[in-house]
Amino acid sequence: RPDVPADLSPEERSELEEIRRRKGALLLEIQRLREELREAIIEVEGLESSTEGSKTLQKSRNVAMGRKKFNMDPKKGIVFLVENELLRHTPEDIAQFLYKGEGLNKTAIGDYLGERDDFNIKVLQAFVDLHEFTDLNLVQALRQFLWSFRLPGEAQKIDRMMEAFAQRYCHCNPGVFQSTDTCYVLSFAIIMLNTSLHNPNVRDKPGVERFISMNRGINDGGDLPEELLRNLYESIKNEPFKIPEDDGNDLTHTFFNPDREGWLLKLGELPPLPRRNL
Repeated sequence: RPDVPADLSPEERSELEEIRRRKGALLLEIQRLREELREAIIEVEGLESSTEGSKTLQKSRNVAMGRKKFNMDPKKGIVFLVENELLRHTPEDIAQFLYKGEGLNKTAIGDYLGERDDFNIKVLQAFVDLHEFTDLNLVQALRQFLWSFRLPGEAQKIDRMMEAFAQRYCHCNPGVFQSTDTCYVLSFAIIMLNTSLHNPNVRDKPGVERFISMNRGINDGGDLPEELLRNLYESIKNEPFKIPEDDGNDLTHTFFNPDREGWLLKLGELPPLPRRNL
């Protein structure tokens, strides 16, 4: 063979050929091991990817389950999401979850926010603080606020929620009202005006002069500017509040069904405004 030195003895030639044969076999074995290693790496990467995909899928399922649980029982839904590390048990995180409201029943949101438990009250405060009311008139702010959840039916819950709203509105718009009590009372007046003007069962539709008269003296004993009250009246007259379409026995049904027992409307008559020590 041309690659075999001519001066080798037959034994040396045989030994050289054996070395070359072993070398070839080793190279083939190395190549085979490389292929097996490459396939093993691909398999491991595939398993890791599959595991990550499985975790993501399970997380999505848990989030969906948490939302369903929340819609059936708000407190249990929050507990489920916290236990599965999908939500932190802080007023700020829960408020953000409710404010985004993805897949959440707005009646359930209202029920949770209305609870008088100390933690829920902190969530309510954090939830209201997520609303930006700067440079909005009171009707515009109420439209935004009342669309983010559905008012519950109990008067005490409503009182807490409207109190929080009034504080936030006055914080965003300092100087518009003398006090948060003024904002609170006027907010109720606007909500009841919406009912009186747009509920077909209410026969006696108040005019703007009556609305102005009803709200005399509520600004720490003084009167609010007539132009402000007229603008609020016209806004409600031209466009009623949009109500979230959820089922449930709540204040909205009282607003639009005055024949049902309710604390705001009975027999189509406009009740007196809530009064505080103004």
